[in-house]
Formats: sequence, C-alpha cells, structure tokens
Amino acid sequence: MTSALISNVDSVCFPARVRLSEKDTSLLQRAKAVLDSHWIEETTHPASQLYPHQWSWDSGFIAMGYAHYDQERAMQELRSLFEGQWKNGMLPHIVFRNWEQQGKTYCPGPEDWQVERSPYAPCHIPTSGIIQPPVHATTALHIYHHAHDQKRACDFLIELFPKLFAWHHYLYRERNPEQDGLIYIRHPWESGQDNSPLWDSVMQRMMLAPHRLPSHTHGHIRLVKADARSREEDELYLYLLKHAGDCGYDEALIQRDCPFLVQDVLFNTLLVKANQDLAAIATLLGFDAQPFEYWARQTATSMNAKLWNPFEGFYTSYDLVAEAQIPVCVASSFAPMYARIPRPEQSSEMVSHLFSSAFQGHSLGKWAVPSCSRQEMGFSPYLYWRGPIWMNLNWILHHGLRVSGFATEAEHLRQLTLRLLHRSGFCEYFHPDSGEGLGATQYSWSAALAIDLLLDCSS
Repeated sequence: MTSALISNVDSVCFPARVRLSEKDTSLLQRAKAVLDSHWIEETTHPASQLYPHQWSWDSGFIAMGYAHYDQERAMQELRSLFEGQWKNGMLPHIVFRNWEQQGKTYCPGPEDWQVERSPYAPCHIPTSGIIQPPVHATTALHIYHHAHDQKRACDFLIELFPKLFAWHHYLYRERNPEQDGLIYIRHPWESGQDNSPLWDSVMQRMMLAPHRLPSHTHGHIRLVKADARSREEDELYLYLLKHAGDCGYDEALIQRDCPFLVQDVLFNTLLVKANQDLAAIATLLGFDAQPFEYWARQTATSMNAKLWNPFEGFYTSYDLVAEAQIPVCVASSFAPMYARIPRPEQSSEMVSHLFSSAFQGHSLGKWAVPSCSRQEMGFSPYLYWRGPIWMNLNWILHHGLRVSGFATEAEHLRQLTLRLLHRSGFCEYFHPDSGEGLGATQYSWSAALAIDLLLDCSS
C-alpha cells in the first residue's frame, strides 16, 4: 500500500515519525477540517446545529486531537471551559457560548437551569447546573506530552493546576456521601451516557412516583430523528434538572430526596485516571502528588469492592437510592481497564466477555463496540446510548486494552474503529450492525479522537 510521510501534508504539522497510508492521510485531513469548521473564537462546539455551545467532556476529547498539531488551540479549549467553573470547584457540563448570537435555540437553556439560585455559579457567563465525566486532568497531561513548546505547556499546567484541584476536590467533598471515594451522579446526563439502559430501573421508579413533570421537552427532540429519543424520558430528565434548581444546587438538600443518585462505573473510572494524571502533573510541577494518589487508590479500591460483579464478570453501577447494583452490561462496564483498576484475572474475564458474540453479535469482527450488550432488554441498535457505537467509548476501551496488556485486541479495536470512520465519516454515533452513521454528521470528538488513534497508537 502506498504510504505518505504525514509531515508533508499541506498545512498540517504532525510528527514526521508517523507514516500513514494515503487513505488514512485523507481521513486525517478531513478530521482536522471538521475541528477547524467548528472552532468559534475560543472553543470548539461539538456539532453546528445540534450542539452549538461548549460541552465539558467533549472539550476534553477535542483538545486531545488538537494536541497533535495545534498546541495553542488545545490549551485554549480547556482554558475557555474552565472560565465557566463555579466558585465551589464544580465544572458544569455546558458553558453557553454565544447564547445571544445563537438565538437562544438550545433547550434546556440558562433560564431552565436557574443556576443563579446558587451562590457559587459564575455571573459572567451562563452555564448548566450539572457535570460530566472528569477527563480534564488527563487531557492536560496529554497536551503536555505532545507539546512542541514544552515551556508554554509547563506554564499552562501551572495555570490549570489549581482549577483541576478545585474540580476534583468538589467531587470528593460534595459527591462522596459515604466517604468511600465513590462519586455519585444525580442526573443521567452527568454520566455522558444520556439514555443508556443503565438508567431504566431508576426511570421506572420515577414514573411510578407522584411528581409534577415539566411541560416542555429537551431540544434534541427537534434536531434528531423522531424515534431516536423518548419524550417521556426527556420529561423525567427535566424533572431532575428542576429538582436541583429548586434546591439551590445545595448538594446536601439534593441528596435528601433526589430519586436519581448513582455511583457510575464510567464516571468513577475516568476520575481514577484523572487523579493518576493529576498526580503526574503535580510531580512534574514539584507539588505534592500524594492527595491525588490517595484519591485514585481509594476510588479504585471501592470500585473493586462495590462495583465489581463477580457473577457476571464485569463492573456494574450502583443505585444509592435502591441500595443495589444495577446489573446491566454496557460497553463502559469494561472501562476500568483504562485506569488499571481490575486485577489481571478480572481483566481477562472482561476481555473474553467484550469480544464474545454474546456482546457483539453477528457484527463481531466487523464493527465494534456496541454501547450496550445485545443480551440486555433495553438494547437498540439505533437509539442513542442504547446500542450504537460511540467513538469515545471505543477510544477508552482501546487504551484500556493496551495498558492492561492486551495489545493484539487493542490494535484490532483500533483498526475496526478506523474502518468505521472510513465507511461513515465522523458521525456522532454508529449503527452496530451496518456501520451507518447516526446523529450529527460532523461530530467534533469523533474527528479529534480519530486524529489521536491515527497518530498516537503507540501510547
């Protein structure tokens, strides 16, 4: 196959050591074009119409792509996100960039969140009142490792370090009620896996409880296929949003009667990894790394004690309200490998499950990885997080397999992922059988993580 030295590609300054096929070089150029088209002055929106503002973990993944060829944009992506950080350290899941210029079209918007009820919310920029998985310390260290200007990257770490510390400290101070290091989420959107079958049992409990649901629905309804999301589902989610606002975003008040309090596998996995990386950043800067190493150990230990399901051979999220594990198998059930949480025998059991036909069905060896096991009752090949393939989960699982010693499986997954992108482009998510692209057609983190998979496969 004809190869091209990527450093010769016009207008792209990638490392000369990386050699790509012409086909992969074209994919790389197209990925960069997606990010360039979504850059709006100081940040990158996930998708032009569907997601016109700034999302928290999207920005983390997007900056990882920029880190390979535009250090300044990578750093600015995180800087702009942290402009929305609350005084108590909370990093909101949306920073509403250009709210007025966008015509106030996204719903729920700032008026729905009512974050002004909290004394900690920023006054200078509108935000949401919930969070997303904490990938940001991992992103910051990634930017440093790929920086062409190490001095500027080091200055950037010094600038960001206290903000990252405040973010993690908020989680352990406000979202850790049992003081065991397991952080709870209080809304499905906080997991990043919005309507996963993981939440079905909790949503069913909410539907049976008498409460007053908001009368309007989530803005996604207007912009994606009519059968891709549920109106009833969105009403329940907006109820949780309103409940937090009615409590003035006081976590102690929210905890008292919130029907959704879950210790999520993916969220806590990414927190362990972020703590490990924040410890590495502290060491680089000459600061004390022990607090972050302690947090990482504590959360990992509690995950193995409370979230590991020895009967099924994977990790399960925990419902704090029902005081029980949620025995649903999804792709993120295998994510703890990414943070080196499981023991070798646990990892081996998970890998066998992940690559079995029971999980991947007849698409085994063609497309991977479905976001939900095909054996789950809630599985759907085209409904948002209920079965389709998501680029960020493939990326997490690829790196998890690699660091856990499954290099062959990791490379296999990387190649399947790139084949999917060649087939359908940088879509938001993908049908696990046909490989058809679904959702937004030019999705920023799909493009950014494609860049990372193409150029950083040795990491």
